[in-house]
Amino acid sequence: MIEEYRGQKIDDIQKYGVDVFAIGSDWEGYFDYLNEFCKVIYLPRTQGASSTLLRQKRPIVNIGIIGTGSIASRFVPEPKNVNSASVSVAYNPNQEKCVSFCEKFLIPIVARDLEELYENCDVVYIASPHYTHYEYAKSALNAGKSVLCETPFVFSKKQAEELYSIAEKKELLLQIALKTAYCPAFGHLFSLLKSGVIGEIVEVNASVTTLTDENSAKLDSKYFGGIMSENACFPLLPIFKFLGTKFRNINFYSKMKNDVDMFTKAVFRYDHAVASFQVGLGVKTEGSLTIAGTKGHVYVPAPWWKTDYFEVRYEDQNYNKKYFYPYVGEGLRYEIKDFVVAILTDGYYFSKVSKEENLMMAEVQEIYILGKNVYKL
Repeated sequence: MIEEYRGQKIDDIQKYGVDVFAIGSDWEGYFDYLNEFCKVIYLPRTQGASSTLLRQKRPIVNIGIIGTGSIASRFVPEPKNVNSASVSVAYNPNQEKCVSFCEKFLIPIVARDLEELYENCDVVYIASPHYTHYEYAKSALNAGKSVLCETPFVFSKKQAEELYSIAEKKELLLQIALKTAYCPAFGHLFSLLKSGVIGEIVEVNASVTTLTDENSAKLDSKYFGGIMSENACFPLLPIFKFLGTKFRNINFYSKMKNDVDMFTKAVFRYDHAVASFQVGLGVKTEGSLTIAGTKGHVYVPAPWWKTDYFEVRYEDQNYNKKYFYPYVGEGLRYEIKDFVVAILTDGYYFSKVSKEENLMMAEVQEIYILGKNVYKL
């Protein structure tokens, strides 16, 4: 297990029903506080062996970053909290910005081009502007590098299928950096709902809105600006996780300004359920997530995409239950840990965002861009 936060030992002992916590005798007395939760045993050290040294000898996954904007700035500090991960090099076609970025975050290598980036990293994290994701991801995969790509992935299903095809042929990992999918609380919520805790799910609704400067690049119509391209992937995640990707139809209702959507509401019809989401860059609403079922419902308060708490509610409030989980920092360390573990571990790997889900996210973006079933307000 990778320890991600202080106090995790207590959580894991309770989570997994641990009876005995064993550790080397050179730590004697240090973990006595755990005796409240299980039996603590200090074992004599094997002469010449050290688990700390063994961990230090494990290979480090050197991450190369493409893009030096705001999300990259939040990403760089996070690998320090994950064993076996380090940022080794960064690239931005604007060399002045790249130099400044690397100096600020003490990144050792400023790549002058993509070839230099690939020479100095094991995997690539793509945090460039949305419209460049496809070309950069294709380039990295063809260079033999596994890719962690920021959302939105790409804006067409065909492009997404092509990238997955390259990754599969080259036996590389292609993972989407949709941080909500990797946080502990969202994973447990998924498991609870699949177990039938609220019965059959009949509706999912999610909102992600923020007020943004009208001069922001996020609203530039020339480069896929607008709220659908910026944030639609977040509410699409719970909809596809809890209801699947086989919806019958979808309608969009958008408030437009300067040829970009400032607010969009999408409504899905499934065979046995409905779903909807609201996203906005110039409109503000409660950023909550609700899931309605035949036995009860789930409420995740704002900001639900940084899930650390949710409630399962019933008609009889005596059965209501609240769930709390850690959500450390920006939450990016969870996706990094998942990515690094997959790189270092041979064998079965379960992606928190499946290929099918990611292809459908790209298709929904494409449907909207093509103007199908889009009603402008």
